[in-house]
Amino acid sequence: MIPAVGAPAPDFTLPDASGHTVSLSELRGHRVVLYFYPKDDTPGCTAEACDFRDSLPALQALGAVVVGVSADPPKRHARFRDKYDLPFSLLSDEAHATMEAYGVWQTKKQYGREYMGIARTTFLIDGAGVIRRVWEKVAVQRKDRSGAIVHRHVDEVRQALEVLDT
Repeated sequence: MIPAVGAPAPDFTLPDASGHTVSLSELRGHRVVLYFYPKDDTPGCTAEACDFRDSLPALQALGAVVVGVSADPPKRHARFRDKYDLPFSLLSDEAHATMEAYGVWQTKKQYGREYMGIARTTFLIDGAGVIRRVWEKVAVQRKDRSGAIVHRHVDEVRQALEVLDT
């Protein structure tokens, strides 16, 4: 079950792409944009990561730290980070414990088959470690009225940061 808005964000300690550990508790005092994504170097995940990369200065100006989490191992994260010049932490949750704590390790269906996987979800956590906003089933790309593909998720995150009171 996904933690509710207003609930304390579950703490975690996970390795990043360089093998160093990152803990949510170490980020206290900062707003945290914690996004869970299925797999490095896939089209949707790459688009999402690059959107966060391109918007990072605006997000940082609002006091936010961006952290991505998937089940990929640190070495794969390192290749993904380097290939797309991603300037934020990508954390590895190979055991799925953090994903389970956040309720994003879910049963998925594709082509009539069921399997466990990561539901693309973003959490906005305030400086006190409280979940202030949750975006479930994030659609990385959407079509506007003209049929053009637009990326809106990171804009929604930025707008939520602008009105966040802590």
